[in-house]
Amino acid sequence: METQELHRGRLIDHIQLVVRDLSASRRFYEAIFDALKIPIGGTGENYFWVDELFVSSIDSEAALGKLTGRHHLAFQAADHGMVEAFHAAGLAAGGKDNGGPGERPYHPGYFAAFLLDPDGNNIEAVHHGAAERSAPSVKITF
Repeated sequence: METQELHRGRLIDHIQLVVRDLSASRRFYEAIFDALKIPIGGTGENYFWVDELFVSSIDSEAALGKLTGRHHLAFQAADHGMVEAFHAAGLAAGGKDNGGPGERPYHPGYFAAFLLDPDGNNIEAVHHGAAERSAPSVKITF
């Protein structure tokens, strides 16, 4: 088995989305993750994954023949420019606008943009303002 590396550090271990059109979803997610500087982790015939997010087709073993429902996923961005790049990349890759880049009233400094992916999931990129991390993530190698 080759060495694999994961980065963890928050509440969620992983999320799986089961989608109707894997190719359309892959185009969308590759575009937004490229804008967020997050590499695709791996691919297979019926799936791809990016860090904690697994996206599979309905005929993948893990899907059990059922689509997932509508979800809201928010990804952290390093700055306002990254939020803007996420939004532009997602629109260019087939996403639909669900709230352009801008300040939100959730807390001071909350700058976000929202897109609907090809299956209608509400996908967000957010920059919470100036902050200092104690570490970029927890690194797990196996």
